[in-house]
Amino acid sequence: MREIIARLERGERWWAAELLLRGAGCVALGILTLLSRWICRLVLPPQHVGPLQFTIAAAAFVCLSAGLALTLEGPGLFRSVPMPPRALLT
Repeated sequence: MREIIARLERGERWWAAELLLRGAGCVALGILTLLSRWICRLVLPPQHVGPLQFTIAAAAFVCLSAGLALTLEGPGLFRSVPMPPRALLT
């Protein structure tokens, strides 16, 4: 497992990681579609939003953020980015 994480941090291309992470992003976007349809049916104009509707909307937001990041970037999300010298604590 440590070798896989190190490989992702170095930014090496690996087809299995590409397939798995981008597939997870597509699944998250699919769940987003289901959640957004569900929330549209639950919240009617004269109704106040309750905890259930708020939880579903928050889950939809998380699925949107994670799904777009994983689908568009894939394993590049886990690349190590060097810190500029001014940002390092001395």
